[in-house]
Order: sequence, then structure tokens, then C-alpha cells
Amino acid sequence: MSNGETNEGTRSFALSDDIFRQPGLDLYSQMVYIILKSCGSESNFPELPVISKLARMTDKQTMKALQDLVELKILPHKLYRRMVGDFQDDRLSWAAKGLLLFCKENPHIHLDDLLELTCQSSEDEHSIRNSLKELSQYGYLDDYPEWRQIAN
Repeated sequence: MSNGETNEGTRSFALSDDIFRQPGLDLYSQMVYIILKSCGSESNFPELPVISKLARMTDKQTMKALQDLVELKILPHKLYRRMVGDFQDDRLSWAAKGLLLFCKENPHIHLDDLLELTCQSSEDEHSIRNSLKELSQYGYLDDYPEWRQIAN
């Protein structure tokens, strides 16, 4: 090959070396970033097990690398959620995951109504507010502005 020609079936992509200068990123996060950039567009991003296989790491290591990319605002949280799933995020407690499920099923319920339901469980207002803060902290309430307002 000469003059920049490539064989059919060979893909080339441009990758900035800025990712190697990003503070706080380990080798795993850098590798996951390179894999995602090689996909071309967000619509072509592979699922977590595929990324893990390509990166030669466990799903847990891949998930942590993706979380690091989200925390540094290199990867959008909504994209992370689409790739990993809402309930696979190990940063969330079971209480927060349960509340997230409740939010999805009842997006327009008010805090007063939610607190009324606490008598049906061992959760109190403090626990509910802590779970809401947890969901807000990790970007899960972005689709629920009323709930996000309560969490703050």
C-alpha cells in the first residue's frame, strides 16, 4: 500500500492522544476509550461483554472504566446507562435501584405520596431522600426533573 491507500475491509480512524494526558485515567479506561472511538459513532457502540472481550478485561473492570469516563465527563451518562443498563451500576445501593424502578413506573408521583407509601416498608423519609440523592449524584434522575428537585 502506498499514498495512504488501505485494503478493502481495513478501517482507519483518527484518535487524539489527549486521552493519554487525561489525569485520573488508568490503562483500563484508556483502552475502553480507544475501543469506543474505533466504533465510529455512538450508535455502533458494542455491549459491555463485547467491550470486555476486545479490551481483554473482565466485565467488572470494563464497567469501572466506563464509570471513570462518565465521572470525567468524557462519556455521557445516558450512553453509559444504555450500554450497561440501569440496574447493573454497582455504584447504586439496592434501595436506590428499587426507588429507580419505582420512579420509572410512577414518573409523576409527588414526594408526599411517596412518603405515604413508606409505611408499607421499613424505609423512612431519611432513607428515601438518601436514595434520591444517590440517584441524582449518578445522573439517574436526569429524566425526572421533579424527583431531581426533591433530591437536592
